[in-house]
Amino acid sequence: MRRARRRDLLRGLFGASAALAMTPVVAASRPPRPAPGGPAAFSFDETYRGRRIRGALTSWGPAAEAGAEWEVTVDGRPLHLMRRADGTWLSMVDHYRSYATPREAVRAAVDELGPGERLREDGPAHHTYTGGHHGLHP
Repeated sequence: MRRARRRDLLRGLFGASAALAMTPVVAASRPPRPAPGGPAAFSFDETYRGRRIRGALTSWGPAAEAGAEWEVTVDGRPLHLMRRADGTWLSMVDHYRSYATPREAVRAAVDELGPGERLREDGPAHHTYTGGHHGLHP
């Protein structure tokens, strides 16, 4: 009976030491978490009312304090956002109201888009305004 206990004790110690030896390997195989408050904390990728909206902060650090720049798409097409002097945001689709965050501005733009309307592929920087659909495809 005494040998069985000793053998069981040795098996337990061996198992525990093997688990401890594998801990760094398992930890290294996992992707690193973004730092709290880092750029990844301010990005979003979600489906809103059947449309895929994505946004990522493109400037970070001291330059972002003055005026953050966002790269935003709706169904893969660019949506231009502008930051107002009071710190709120507006989009080229819904430019009569301002919103507290870029995500809210993008959601409002999606709300303004009709079921068959999409944003232009080239975005407002590559398009000369000629009136009409305000950056939308009919």
